[in-house]
Amino acid sequence: MLQKYLLFGLLFMSFFTNAQETNPNYDATLAKKLNADDYGMKSYVFVVLKTGTNTSSDKEFIASCFKSHMENIHKMVKENKLIVAGPMNKNDNNIRGIFILNVTSFEEANALLQRDKAIKENILAVELYNWYGSAALSEYLEVSDKIWKIKP
Repeated sequence: MLQKYLLFGLLFMSFFTNAQETNPNYDATLAKKLNADDYGMKSYVFVVLKTGTNTSSDKEFIASCFKSHMENIHKMVKENKLIVAGPMNKNDNNIRGIFILNVTSFEEANALLQRDKAIKENILAVELYNWYGSAALSEYLEVSDKIWKIKP
């Protein structure tokens, strides 16, 4: 009799530990469009932009580097490769900003980043990390383009 209860208990636990909750709002077409896995997630490259080793004080040179930096940001957004970007407040770690790139490899990330003169000229240095986040992250870009008043 004890064996029956143990067997029933094991089957009961097995059923509930293996049961997965499904989403009644799941949209297979959208999930496919966004390259989402079964959890609605995907891989990205997270970029930390830090102060680089180039300490030039040439104002024209620095201005041209940051002009290129902003142009590359806008280009990556248009290509759907950059989905999050923003500066950091002054900090002790010399972190200047972050990007989340809609790419899966450091090679592809580096190819995009090397178009940026501020990075090529070592005004900014980069650290790359693999990051796993919501595949829906890129969907906010359409809305974000409707809320800025002055072009960043």
